[in-house]
Amino acid sequence: MTSIKIKFRPSVIKNKEGVIYYQVIHNRVVRQLNTKYLIFVHEWNEKNETLIIDKSLRQSYLSVIQKSIEFDIRQLYSIINQMVQSQRRYSADDIITKFLELQKEQSLFNFMQGVITLLQQLKKYRTSEAYMAALRSFMRFREDRDILLDDINSDLIQMYEAYLSNKGVTRNSISFYMRILRAVYNRAVDKEIIINQKPFKYVYTGIDKTIKRALPFAKLKFIKNLNLLLQPSLDFARDIFLFSFYTRGMSFVDIAYLKKRDISNGILSYRRRKTGQQLFIRWEPCMQEIVDKYDNSLSEYLLPIINPNCGNERKQYQNTMILINRRLKTIGKMIDAQLPLTMYTARHTWASVAKNKNIPISVISEGMGHDSEKTTQIYLASLETSVVDDANAQILKDL
Repeated sequence: MTSIKIKFRPSVIKNKEGVIYYQVIHNRVVRQLNTKYLIFVHEWNEKNETLIIDKSLRQSYLSVIQKSIEFDIRQLYSIINQMVQSQRRYSADDIITKFLELQKEQSLFNFMQGVITLLQQLKKYRTSEAYMAALRSFMRFREDRDILLDDINSDLIQMYEAYLSNKGVTRNSISFYMRILRAVYNRAVDKEIIINQKPFKYVYTGIDKTIKRALPFAKLKFIKNLNLLLQPSLDFARDIFLFSFYTRGMSFVDIAYLKKRDISNGILSYRRRKTGQQLFIRWEPCMQEIVDKYDNSLSEYLLPIINPNCGNERKQYQNTMILINRRLKTIGKMIDAQLPLTMYTARHTWASVAKNKNIPISVISEGMGHDSEKTTQIYLASLETSVVDDANAQILKDL
């Protein structure tokens, strides 16, 4: 019988951080495995043997440590399972030795977890979540058995591609995972940890064209005119959907983080959280109608999506987005939409309607804030904001 416990050793120096360590217990023999994770006494729950992560300046730091601890524990139990399956005698020391070897020899799981931790520290949360999803997928393929970076070859990656395909994963999703793994692998090459064996040369890493997710303009008007007064949750979802359309397909995360101070002199300015690009939108009456509809006077945020007094703001917007997308699907059924209605549909619809009005693709691209990776700009590198605003006003006038 083997178990792992998470422990904390306070510093003997007052007001100095102590260290997290693990106890590996096998056949009543206890061994200690030190970590580099440092925390203060008040950040540790001794009874539950867990971190205390409250809303403070160290919240992000502690969240990174928590994820790293969870990864370590998962890897330790994976090592234990492998040793059990081998049916050979092993000790607590053997478990620790194997764990340290994997860390020293730059295994994929450990190296990738380090990249994810760095992304979180840089506050690139969406990218870190994408990398974590790719890591978990590859870990399932490997049945939690880690592998050295130097042992990754084209045969293994082709087997992973076949595994995903057999699971029914779409071609674009497979490519998504492959591109992330390739980026991690190339990072290890750049650090001269390994020599590039080009393991991704035989797998697909492109992007297929996807089915259009835009609503016909008539359906959009139908949504706008729905009487949802007796269904406030659907009403709110519809309004946020329309607000996205009004603001040239603004993404939900950007809507959630809009603040009242972002509107000045009739201009809404915000920076896309995905790309960092700053956009300026002329504030239209239809936008103000939605803001006026919801009393959010006690908050700095423009719309009642995030409450600064209710814990993790990122979790709040993610949970609200899930609820809104769920309610939009209900609205989609009410209007007999031929596609699942989500917040992303508003973005596609704005682009589609703009194109149908013969607005130049370069104007559409500028209005949506496309970056160089997703750009459809083919005529101009940038436009006057007034040109984009005129295009938006032209669309909104007919709604």
